[in-house]
Amino acid sequence: MAEITAAVVGKLREMTNAGMMDCKKALTEANGDLSGAVDILRKKGAATATTKGSREAREGVVAQYLAPGGRLGVLVEINCQTDFVARNDMFRAFADDVAKRLAADPNTDFEADRVAMVAKIRENIQIPRHSRMEVSGNGLVAAYIHTGSKVGVLVEVGAEKEATVGAEDFKQLVKDITLQIAAGHPFAVSREEVPAELVAKEKEIAADQVKNKPPQAIAKIVEGKLEKFFQTYCLVDQGFVKKNSEISVREHVASVAKQLGDQVTIRRFARFQVGETPAAAK
Repeated sequence: MAEITAAVVGKLREMTNAGMMDCKKALTEANGDLSGAVDILRKKGAATATTKGSREAREGVVAQYLAPGGRLGVLVEINCQTDFVARNDMFRAFADDVAKRLAADPNTDFEADRVAMVAKIRENIQIPRHSRMEVSGNGLVAAYIHTGSKVGVLVEVGAEKEATVGAEDFKQLVKDITLQIAAGHPFAVSREEVPAELVAKEKEIAADQVKNKPPQAIAKIVEGKLEKFFQTYCLVDQGFVKKNSEISVREHVASVAKQLGDQVTIRRFARFQVGETPAAAK
């Protein structure tokens, strides 16, 4: 039997917002496995903030670079130890330079530059991840850095016609999509991208939550819960925030595409939040 320490219980409580005793019982049932304990709490309806535990206590910024013409973009996270350094002009300039150089060469080695910055700033600096997108065919890459540079978004949106890319309605749509991703925090463009094992897990959790209901009702309830999951997890299924969620992102994209007389597709995106582990990001 794994030892259930106060630190592990505290970690689970931070991840789920569940009560201390619920956390301890779940860890005991899961033999000390944090992931298993989260699932147990979710099945019992005791977990309300499962994403919090995916973030580490790190400071830093998210920086971006867009090449002229909007066909190439880079998003990068640079970490430091304190928010004071994260707001330092030298550190911000370093982050912007890293993004620009990654656009020119995604295999750039920054170790010497990183070490030099550590010597100047006297804090540990890391470059844990970046995303680089280059348009194939017709389309645009756009980026958005939220106030404070703690959240950044990079997205590629494609079109069938070359003329569409220059249309103001298309450019506005792409910009609105970056804001949607920043606010809505999706993990996939569409439900077709969601791993089958994750869908199966959500179904299992949903079914376990209503296991005492009549059998004929369980399937319908599970279907409804799964639909709500997709509306949170998938970008095109989310309510479009600029329209107060009265329509979905998919419906808004289709509406703009119709006005443009073209097919418009959200091809991919990246959303970085400072301190968030890569596994928690799209």
